[in-house]
Amino acid sequence: MTANPLPEGVIEALLGVVGRKGWVDDAGAMEPHLIEARGFWRGTCAAVVRPASTEETARVIEICAAAGVPVTPQGGNTGLQGGAVPDGGIVLSMGRMNRIRAVDPLNHTMTVEAGCVLAAIQDAAAEAGCLFPLSLAAEGSCQIGGNLSTNAGGVQVLRYGNARDLVLGLEVVLPDGRVWERLRGLRKDNTGYDLKHLFIGAEGTLGVITAAVLKLYPKQPGRESAMAAVGDADQALGLFSRMCDACGDALTAFELIPRLGMEFAVKHMTGVVDPFADAHPYYTLIELTGPEGGTGLKEALETILAQALDDGIADDAVIAASEAQRDELWRVREVLSDCQKFEGGSIKHDVSVPVSRVGEFVRRAGKAVEAALPGVRILAFGHVGDGNIHYNLSQPVGADTDAFVARWDEFNHMVHDLVAEMDGSFSAEHGIGTLKRDELVRYKSSVEVGLMRTLKRTLDPKNIMNPGKVL
Repeated sequence: MTANPLPEGVIEALLGVVGRKGWVDDAGAMEPHLIEARGFWRGTCAAVVRPASTEETARVIEICAAAGVPVTPQGGNTGLQGGAVPDGGIVLSMGRMNRIRAVDPLNHTMTVEAGCVLAAIQDAAAEAGCLFPLSLAAEGSCQIGGNLSTNAGGVQVLRYGNARDLVLGLEVVLPDGRVWERLRGLRKDNTGYDLKHLFIGAEGTLGVITAAVLKLYPKQPGRESAMAAVGDADQALGLFSRMCDACGDALTAFELIPRLGMEFAVKHMTGVVDPFADAHPYYTLIELTGPEGGTGLKEALETILAQALDDGIADDAVIAASEAQRDELWRVREVLSDCQKFEGGSIKHDVSVPVSRVGEFVRRAGKAVEAALPGVRILAFGHVGDGNIHYNLSQPVGADTDAFVARWDEFNHMVHDLVAEMDGSFSAEHGIGTLKRDELVRYKSSVEVGLMRTLKRTLDPKNIMNPGKVL
């Protein structure tokens, strides 16, 4: 249950900083901090340390650095790559640092601490008459520090960008305990290296994000959602192109769902209904948002979809007529990750290719994996509007789960080699963590990996910050 004991005097020193409220060493209470969301990894640590301020965080890191104690920063522990699973030392859990320090509606910024839950930030923005657009399935439990450390994506990247694009300033505790503070709500600050981007997406390997200045946007009360059935991914791209041309920035989300995903969701998840009488090969989930309500967005959606039906780009379509119907459409998409577990083993990929090549990728990848394993069930879904496909493979019906999952590396290389050939990425939004360390070396150039190692050695020469992750 626990790792090697901490060096003499470290426990007393850490307790002197965080007190009993910030110290967890009971086996049962530590357990949720030792496992990752999918159950692939289970780690060890000597204690979970929960600082309540930046000052406490800095002092904890300083003590650990002096003693050579590994530190695994952890937010809501909702990641999918094993990046927050400890391997000895302590877990630095940021949940007590959950204050919203400031909201500036005129500047459209919010200053928050790393332990703030994403949904709470969304709510606080709404109360101020603004929008914080980062949105993902785990938003009720994930924390903004983890979102930034993994450069989270989500369903509104098409319009607003990844987490990296939503940050103006950071406060970071460095691996030696020093604090780098740049909590400025400036959209223009052209003063040399933009250091915040070193820590966004670094998964806690270069320091601990303790606070951030986030970008807010004007509230978007106008909202219209639709689902359109299409024959293949190329038709989906044709519809996407029309939506972009006609709606511009009003197009907030454009998601792809295959027939297999619809079947899994309806079969296994409560509250999911197929909105169409007939089965279709693929479905696109479309959302338009705008600053005002009224009929404008709905009329635009109706016009584009009607023309797409006439031109044979779409086979059928339904527009949500109420908030309840909108929720029903979105529920199909939201449960796709969870419903796969009921169908046995699943080998997962989080890849991206240029949007224009999504159809080509789906065809070529499908041909390759089906040749390697006849009967494999392909669930290719996700954020097709930004080129991100969650290319997941469910085991053939009746197959042995262990034997199927044992081929994980084989199928990873098959899919990732194709993605690399198409100038794509083997990790679109989930990060590297532990799962994809070898893939990083396989697909990034020696120059890129060398630069990353140089940054790691320079900022964290003792290798105490989340050791073994990313690199």
